[in-house]
Amino acid sequence: CTLDELSARAAGSGDAQLARLAMEYLPICFSRRHGDPSRPWNRFEIHTKDASGRPLFAYAGNWRDIFQNWESLAYSYPRCFRSMIAIFLNATTADGYNPYRITRAGIDWEVFDPADPWSHIGYWGDHQIIYLLRLLEGEERFHPGQLTLRLNERCHSYANVPYEIGGFDKILRDPKHSITFNEELHAGLMERTRTLGGDGKLLADENGEIVLVSLAEKLLVPLLVKLSNLVPGGGIWLNTQRPEWNDANNALAGWGLSVVTVAYVRRYLVFLGSVFDERAASEFSLTQPVADFLAQLAEILPLAAATDTDPTSRFHIIEGLGRAGETHRNALYAHQSSRFTNVGCDVLRGFIATALTAIDATLQANRRNDALFHSYNLLEIQGDKAFVRRLDLMLEGQVAALSSGALKPAEAMRLLVAMRESAIYREDQNSYLLYPDRVIPPFLERNTLPAGWEKNIPALAKSALAGDRELIRIDDRGRAHFHPDLTNSRDLLARLDSLGVTENREEILELWEKVFHHRAFTGRSGAMFAFEGLGSIYWHMVAKLLLAVQEIHQQAVHDQPHGAENLLLAHAYDEIRNGLGFTKTSEVYGAFPTDPYSHSPRHRGAQQPGMTGQVKEEILTRMGELGVHIEHGAVRFDPSLLKRTEFFSKPHEFEYIDLEGETQTWNMDAGTLAFTLFQVPVCYTHATNAAILLEYADGRSACFAGDLLPQTECRHLFDRDGFIRRIVVTLAESQN
Repeated sequence: CTLDELSARAAGSGDAQLARLAMEYLPICFSRRHGDPSRPWNRFEIHTKDASGRPLFAYAGNWRDIFQNWESLAYSYPRCFRSMIAIFLNATTADGYNPYRITRAGIDWEVFDPADPWSHIGYWGDHQIIYLLRLLEGEERFHPGQLTLRLNERCHSYANVPYEIGGFDKILRDPKHSITFNEELHAGLMERTRTLGGDGKLLADENGEIVLVSLAEKLLVPLLVKLSNLVPGGGIWLNTQRPEWNDANNALAGWGLSVVTVAYVRRYLVFLGSVFDERAASEFSLTQPVADFLAQLAEILPLAAATDTDPTSRFHIIEGLGRAGETHRNALYAHQSSRFTNVGCDVLRGFIATALTAIDATLQANRRNDALFHSYNLLEIQGDKAFVRRLDLMLEGQVAALSSGALKPAEAMRLLVAMRESAIYREDQNSYLLYPDRVIPPFLERNTLPAGWEKNIPALAKSALAGDRELIRIDDRGRAHFHPDLTNSRDLLARLDSLGVTENREEILELWEKVFHHRAFTGRSGAMFAFEGLGSIYWHMVAKLLLAVQEIHQQAVHDQPHGAENLLLAHAYDEIRNGLGFTKTSEVYGAFPTDPYSHSPRHRGAQQPGMTGQVKEEILTRMGELGVHIEHGAVRFDPSLLKRTEFFSKPHEFEYIDLEGETQTWNMDAGTLAFTLFQVPVCYTHATNAAILLEYADGRSACFAGDLLPQTECRHLFDRDGFIRRIVVTLAESQN
């Protein structure tokens, strides 16, 4: 039976757990090995057939790599969107995060091993909002209204990862160590898994039954958790021991603030507003802790709507939001997730509007004077004051801002022009760096105190010159250095304590920061020259930029077909596309041009080939270039970015594999272009008026005026049922 039939039969059984399992069923085989072989999530095998040679459905890989590639896969098999969303949501935790690895057999989490120096725990919240959102957006495009109809269905589970995030005070003391690993819970979950399989790692009630919640709750929880970590004017606080977005910035886990996540939360809020609309039910079932969490945030978020928040007000907002999150987590860890209540749709819509205002204020506060955006910031707490310290320019913030939906076409163009003129543009590759390149001081020039330091801390200088070498050492050239055994400010404070130093401690700490800039250290992005380090182009991020600009162009053309910025945006899109590897010679690219690679450092050609996220983005952008737009369950053909030079000037043969797996040939006339859509061949040609000709498998044909294929016909395409044999799309001469 089909996926829809399977879900319908399971739902009709009256067994909610069976309905959950059926909804998760996904008959695909796709595994993704991360490019870094040291990563623990690389422990998996790819099986495509069983011992008898029959197809075997299985998948495995780390969270973000699996879901980023599933998006483009679902655009060929749109019936899979619902299952992919269910798998995604059912593997997220009640405290709002996701495990690090996902397989067809269930989830995995990192376990700390004292004997392994690479062992570490923490929640990878990265990509969570945007990858979920893109699956949701796809489902809504292909099956409009279905998400809204399912909002009250209680057939979604929670992953039960044995991590416990500390309270607000603990996080404030040390946000780099905010999570406790619950050894007892871990052992219990492993024992349950021996009996129940993957279900053993899901949240259960006091009777051992898996807790099931509504789709509405599962969509709200990751949003509420992100909002509880909002720092007004700064970003989303990265306080779960792992980087939020780019793990080359892993040192930001702790005091880092993500503007990137703010931008994607904005897009998520706008989408939720369209789902919780007039079609929705009047109220929704939520667990009591989530309903209370939402109500508490709703009281505090209006205070975060100011773009000029002072440090004292900012701290109190952070504290209020953080304690709301703490209350929610305490309820979860006390096993209070099986009590339910109803919350009105009007309440949710009001909350979404309030949150959007607060998020817009923070996004606006991160707009730089040069029309670009900050990507990450640092939070600095001094008593009851919270300060936001800006970091250097990064590409991620520009991509996120363009994707957020907050920029009008003219604003987007100003940003794109500013990018081209900024330090992240790399002219030799006609593309963009993740971060501006810079010169790193040689090793022997580091740890050198600046000239004049003696005047600011005379007592320390006097002690060092007198021969005291516990803090400062003077070399034979008269230059001063901190003691080489000191590695961070904690070491420095401990040394000051052991020496009984009580005066000028703040000045000494500031001198340390001036020498080492530890507060602004981001990770390998600020110290290495490969693996998305300094001077590196990260090709997946460039492909994300390409997709973001294409989306803005499409929206601009839709809103104002003859808008002044449309041609400028199309030109900007072409400039970005012309910087990708496939447009280059192997000499310029430094590798085989049509292979996807991770990054290109400044001193070498493209590095680390593999199934990178760039592939996924370019599948989507190619669909956009071909003008295939899925809107309200129908297909519209409008190739406004397609070049006329891509059409064949002579008759040619188009070879493709049909739905039966057989190789077919279609003889094409001059002036045509062909591709497959849901494995049905499509031919583009030109004439005065736009039209769509369908040739059916039974020999009949039908012609539709214009560029929109009706929903009734699109159902056959999406279901890949063989009803439509091929399609001829006549483009109006002005269409490209």
